[in-house]
Amino acid sequence: MVGTDWAAESHSVVGLPQLGKSARKIGVIDYIQKGGLLMWPILGCSIIAIAVFAERLFYFHRATIHVGEFLKGLSNLIRRRNFAEALHESAGTSGPVARVIHAAIIRHDAPRAELRDIVQEAAQLEVPKLERFLPVLATIAFLTPLLGLLGTVAGMIDAFGTIASSGGYATVTELSSGVYKSLLTTAAGLVVATPTFVAYSYLSSRVNTMLHDMERAGIEIVHMLTESRPIRGIISFQQPDETAREIEARQD
Repeated sequence: MVGTDWAAESHSVVGLPQLGKSARKIGVIDYIQKGGLLMWPILGCSIIAIAVFAERLFYFHRATIHVGEFLKGLSNLIRRRNFAEALHESAGTSGPVARVIHAAIIRHDAPRAELRDIVQEAAQLEVPKLERFLPVLATIAFLTPLLGLLGTVAGMIDAFGTIASSGGYATVTELSSGVYKSLLTTAAGLVVATPTFVAYSYLSSRVNTMLHDMERAGIEIVHMLTESRPIRGIISFQQPDETAREIEARQD
């Protein structure tokens, strides 16, 4: 008998991890089913938020360059007036900073004020690309807690509906379904909204950093292009006929 009891106990102890593992596998699906219909929109919002965050991370990873080193390499080319190679370098580099610099180098002979306007317009065109899909994350961060709150209200309505249908008397078991449903939707909404808001804040900081890099690159490239121009003498600003008349007057 002792051997039989020990074997039964050992079998039950060995089976505990297996039951726990199977419970973990069906836990998420079970929570979604018990949470009601509003759990599915919350789940869809979480999938969209993950996809947007991954896409933006990949975009910023490709678009980020070391601005100081890039400008240092271009300054040597611009100082030698080698604009063809400078255009090739800027065109071959991905990212909004390189595109702003490329737009300025194309019009390197323009006046300083015009170059400044060109840089500003090129930077403004890059802003929508940087902020793409960020409003989606902000919307999800604000929407999912509201969906969870709506689920809470729906669960409490079910609970009080049960009380009303039973003439004012209901057991804890009868009320637990509605209360459990309300708690699940609230928790799910907060679980999705919290990391989504953190992701939105992080990506917004990356956008601000990129805007600062574009502003810095625009200022420095305008300075490089204007400083690299050859210094013209005073005689070159005079008309040819005026110069000839001055020479004749001096000879007389």
